[in-house]
Amino acid sequence: MRPDEFLRALDLLPAPLHARALLLRRYVHHTTCADCQRIGDAVTLALTAANYDELDSASELLDTAERLAVGHGTACRTQPDEQRGRGRVTRWAAAVSAPVVAATDASWKGRAGGIAYVVSDGHYGLRGRGTGRLDPTGASRVLINELRAVDFLLSTYEEAPAGMTVLLDSMVALRWLRRWQAGEVSAMPAGYSLRQRRWADRPTLVRLADQVSRRPDLSFAHVKGHSGHALNEAADGLSHMARRRLEETFDLRPRAHDLVGAFLRDWHAGLPH
Repeated sequence: MRPDEFLRALDLLPAPLHARALLLRRYVHHTTCADCQRIGDAVTLALTAANYDELDSASELLDTAERLAVGHGTACRTQPDEQRGRGRVTRWAAAVSAPVVAATDASWKGRAGGIAYVVSDGHYGLRGRGTGRLDPTGASRVLINELRAVDFLLSTYEEAPAGMTVLLDSMVALRWLRRWQAGEVSAMPAGYSLRQRRWADRPTLVRLADQVSRRPDLSFAHVKGHSGHALNEAADGLSHMARRRLEETFDLRPRAHDLVGAFLRDWHAGLPH
C-alpha cells in the first residue's frame, strides 16, 4: 500500500483507531520480511474492515498487528520495497525555503527500461523495469514510463511540496499531465491496460491522473533534453543507470548518489543568491 492510499484509508477510522493504525504505518509496505508482511496484512485488513463499517473487526485486527509488532521488535532492517531505489543528498535537505524543482525521465532499450527523478531538496529515485506477457503498458511504452516517473516522484512524499515544479523533456507526457490537471482524468494513453493490479488498488496512471487533478498548485513544464540542465541531466543519467542495472552488475547506490550530488551542486550554484 502506497503512502497516499494508506492516508486515504486512514481517514475512515474513528480517532482512537486512527491513532493506533498511524503508529503501524511503517509495516504497510511491500517487503521481503515475512514478519513485517504479516503485521502489514493485519493493518490493511483493519482498514478494509473499517471501509465496511466493521469497526469491531478493525479493532481486533489492530490488536493482532500490535501484538505481532511487539513480538517482532525493532531489529528488522529490511527496507520496504516502496523505498528501494530512493535516496537523498542530505546537504540540500535544508534548502526548502527556495521553490522546490524536480526533473523526471525515462529510458528504454529493447525489453529493459528505467525511470528516475531528482529534486532540488536532495531527494532522488531510480527504478528498473522489464516487460513480460502481462505488462500493462501497451504500445506507448516510452510515454507510459515518462508518466510513471512522475508518479514515482510524487510518491516520495506523503504530500508533494506546495508549488513544486516538475520538469519533463517529453512534450507528449507533459500534455497528458496538463489534461489530467484540467480534469480529464478518465483519458488514458492508447493501449494502457486498466485491469486490476496485484500490488495496488488502482493502475499507476489512473492514480497519477487523480492526484494531479487535485493539485492545481503543481506546475509541469518542459525542459529540452541533453541541453545541460542540471536536474534533467541527473534524471537522465539515473534512468539510464537503472535500465543498465537490469542487464549489468555494478554498485548502483554509491554511483547514483555521487551523480546526484554532483548535479545538485551545479544546480544550486546557479541559483540567484
